[in-house]
Amino acid sequence: MQHSEWIMSSRSTGNGGSCVEARRHNDMIEVRNSKNPSAGSVLFTTEEWDSFLFGAKRGEFDRLLHG
Repeated sequence: MQHSEWIMSSRSTGNGGSCVEARRHNDMIEVRNSKNPSAGSVLFTTEEWDSFLFGAKRGEFDRLLHG
């Protein structure tokens, strides 16, 4: 099993602890809440992760923040 170091979002620091971390885990991207790592993580294929990032960068998920 190969995995890289956890990368914390720069937005996660100094905002009350809403901490999201991600790392490469074998051929997958693993995502977790760093405040509660024992709660588990979610795995995405690199294609799924790439699709999510593409949509996030374009603002496709912004409406989730505003109801």
